Amino acid sequence: MVDWNERYSGEGYLFGTAPSAFLLAQRSRLPAHGTALAVADGDGRNGVWLAEQGLDVLAVDGSQVGLDKSRRLAAERGVSLRYELADLAHWEFGQARFDVIVGIFIQFADPAFRARMFADMQQALKPGGVLLLQGYRPEQLAYGTGGPPQAENMYTEPMLREAFADLHIEHLASYDAQLHEGRHEGMSALIDLIARKPA
Repeated sequence: MVDWNERYSGEGYLFGTAPSAFLLAQRSRLPAHGTALAVADGDGRNGVWLAEQGLDVLAVDGSQVGLDKSRRLAAERGVSLRYELADLAHWEFGQARFDVIVGIFIQFADPAFRARMFADMQQALKPGGVLLLQGYRPEQLAYGTGGPPQAENMYTEPMLREAFADLHIEHLASYDAQLHEGRHEGMSALIDLIARKPA
């Protein structure tokens, strides 16, 4: 079991302060205004960037240390976010609350937990809302450049197609690429999903 408070306790930011390259590339898909949920946002690199795009961001994470660092980063960048300290296994995502939901490398969840979380994320999207999800494929275990040591926590295209069958999948891609995002460093087996809830 990862102690995320301990993981985030260092001076620096665990995955850096720049948003994920995947998220940065999706800027054109974001609404000019609206609500965004940053799932397991850690020390804030993605949630803070979403706030910089003019969105009303709720960052949820299980680490108080991570959220405190996110607050510091937000203050440095001149934006504000809303925060909730929560165990995502028991957190109420709600119904039709968010225009954007972002999950970047949220692969701490085993298959049963992941199925519940993916269902909750879909329920929490507003009609027309967009889900931006990036993770590792099972092939990542051979690279060893980030992510959990359990293959079952990784994503595959068939699994994501099935999990998000009720959404319109705009983009789903598997590929290998170099990552330079803090602890995620080196050649990586990635998978990206962009899906929209029918209006």
